[in-house]
Amino acid sequence: MSNQDGTPENRLREELPEEVQAGPEEAPEASEEHGDHPAELTGRQRLVKGLWPPRVSRAQLIVALLLFGLGFGLAVQVASNSDGDSALRGARQEDLVRILDELDDRSQRLEDEKQGLEKQRDELENSSDQAEEARRQTVEKEKQLGILAGTVAAEGPGITITIDDTKGTVEADMLLDAIQELRAAGAEAMQVNGVRIVAGTYLSDAGNTVSVDGNKINAPYRFKVIGKPQDLEPALNIPGGVVQTLEKEQATVTIERSDKIVVDALRAAKRPDYARSSSR
Repeated sequence: MSNQDGTPENRLREELPEEVQAGPEEAPEASEEHGDHPAELTGRQRLVKGLWPPRVSRAQLIVALLLFGLGFGLAVQVASNSDGDSALRGARQEDLVRILDELDDRSQRLEDEKQGLEKQRDELENSSDQAEEARRQTVEKEKQLGILAGTVAAEGPGITITIDDTKGTVEADMLLDAIQELRAAGAEAMQVNGVRIVAGTYLSDAGNTVSVDGNKINAPYRFKVIGKPQDLEPALNIPGGVVQTLEKEQATVTIERSDKIVVDALRAAKRPDYARSSSR
């Protein structure tokens, strides 16, 4: 008997009011004098009313919301990380094969794109090299054409020809024959007494002197010719050639070979009146 009285249940009963101990069936009924007042609450009802709703402070509510949000975020992250692995683990064999095929196709597309970009790079590099080579060739061609047109100076191996005409018997056609022989022997650039000789050069007699492209020159006539000396000098000394013809006119002809002849007489570039380039 004493053991039962010392149990936690018996101690709780002793501490609770009599109305709560008695239970709802033993609680006295609420009395109403006139029928318009509410019945008095039982002890159990008052206990429940005191415990619910719980009284929560504002700080406790904020902390609870923060903890809830943190827990929810962690749950979502864990779920998202495990979705991929769980999806692959639960996938069928056909789905896995399809995924591998898609990965292979994507890898192939990336490899093709890489090769395409490398090809474009190589083309750009080659086109850059080709453009540079084209510019270099253009500059070189311009110099060559300038030499032929007489608009730029030139230097190289060749010969120097001096015609001393003390009698005044040398005429324009004799000098023209010398120019033609030199051209036929491979002369690339020449000038006489400071006048550049080009493809359109003409000579004429002007009294006791000779006119070259309208410029009068006087003896001695000094030619500077660029070309292969071994070909130029024999071309003038052939039997019945330029040298023998001039010597018959009592003129003295001297030919000197040189490793460096400078032809620096220039002609002004002339724009054609009618001719235009046909290249497009």
